[in-house]
Amino acid sequence: MQILRRYRQPVSAQTLARELAISVRSLYRDVQTLRGEGATIEGEPGVGYVLRPGFLLPPLMFTDDELEALVLGLRLTVVYADDGLARAAREAVSKLRAVLPKELRKLVEETALLAGPAPSRPNEHIDVSELRRAIRAERTARIVYANERGVRSERVIWPLGLGFFQQVRLVVAWCELRADFRSFRTDRILSWETLPGRLPRPRMALLREWREREAIPEPI
Repeated sequence: MQILRRYRQPVSAQTLARELAISVRSLYRDVQTLRGEGATIEGEPGVGYVLRPGFLLPPLMFTDDELEALVLGLRLTVVYADDGLARAAREAVSKLRAVLPKELRKLVEETALLAGPAPSRPNEHIDVSELRRAIRAERTARIVYANERGVRSERVIWPLGLGFFQQVRLVVAWCELRADFRSFRTDRILSWETLPGRLPRPRMALLREWREREAIPEPI
């Protein structure tokens, strides 16, 4: 189940069997067993399998390394992300403490992995939470942008992703003015208006095209 969760596209029985160090025949039997327990595993021999959302196994405990990775990621989010994500990260840590058994809860509270202070960033003129909502909803946006020389321009963009860096945050977008992919520093966006129109193409397809052009690997 954990392996299936990692794959977003159908994965062959041969690949699953190889990762599990079992025979393909055993893999077929295990898939049928999981289906009998309610797992929505779609696919068939020779095609591949994909796990549809909605099925929960009995609680799986995190390893120490997995839990430290989660806590460190959440602590980095508090330091480097916008205020909305920082609040969400703190809430996520609270939920972890509430559901974990005592020995793992102690690891969350006492882990030695710390997030260093973020360097000062230029002030932003927009609500980054609104920007993130537009990305999730696959909406276009009208912005006023000032380049490095301070020259302003009004553009309609298709926001695709938001990159968090130490010094700045960058919006990856398709720019209708340039008819091409562009990156915009959030501190140089002077105004942001989310428009009612949806993206003309699926966001993930556009983002995949941008990654391929820039030779950027897929995220985890």
